[in-house]
Amino acid sequence: MDQHLGQRLRQQFDQLTPNEQKVAGFILDHFDDIAVYSGAELARLSGVSKATVSRLFRRLGFASFSEVRQHVRELRYHGVPLVTDSKALGSGLERFHRHFERERDNLHQMLAAIDADTFDALIEALDRAPEVLIIGYRNGYPPALHLRQQLMQVRPGVRLAPLPGQSLGEELTGVSQGTLVIVMGFRRRAHGFSKLIEQLEKGGLETLLIGDPTLAATGTSPTWQLECPLDSVSAFDSYTSVMSLINLLANALLHKRLGEGRARIDAISDVYAGLDELA
Repeated sequence: MDQHLGQRLRQQFDQLTPNEQKVAGFILDHFDDIAVYSGAELARLSGVSKATVSRLFRRLGFASFSEVRQHVRELRYHGVPLVTDSKALGSGLERFHRHFERERDNLHQMLAAIDADTFDALIEALDRAPEVLIIGYRNGYPPALHLRQQLMQVRPGVRLAPLPGQSLGEELTGVSQGTLVIVMGFRRRAHGFSKLIEQLEKGGLETLLIGDPTLAATGTSPTWQLECPLDSVSAFDSYTSVMSLINLLANALLHKRLGEGRARIDAISDVYAGLDELA
């Protein structure tokens, strides 16, 4: 992405007129919810004319305030925590209703996009692979860790990479053929993400890529790809659909290998008891 609105304002702040600086200061102080204001509201709240607001945005490279709002929506699409809905969460019970509706929509979109035959083939691969390697960077690391914790209760040979403070080079060198690699790739992905997928493809490894709809822009072609919408009613992404998908994968694998899976769960419970690990 090019420099966003906030970066442009900070870079040019000293070159702005006093009135333009008033608008710029207000925008920087309220950047998280700038998309909910109109141009007239920005002028009124900053104590300047609408012409000053228009002049400032033209100086920053925007033809109009509607172009600014579109720019902010694109930032939100790429994962920058910004409020783009003027109602945001709402108040009282409305906030819970709006939150529920959005979460329900995300789950519906995620599940509707999964082909049943493709999902069965994926579970078959999860069952037969001698090893499962799960890779997660940044905001993909917590769900990767959770997926590992779920799968390792059902089958052996599940590991996570990279470990904290480590790189992937050592982890990918010598990975055995037949290994299923699961990569978590959500928006604001680490630099080099596409190269990682290409490296896995060159190695002839089966790959499952779990991410949000911005995956389409990466141009990658993993063996399987599952998309989880992250939309929320406010600034921060929601990972409800991701965690639901993890639950679906783990349960499907358990029922695929029910005897072995149950035996492993019982064995783990015995070790818990032997170590007195759980309250």
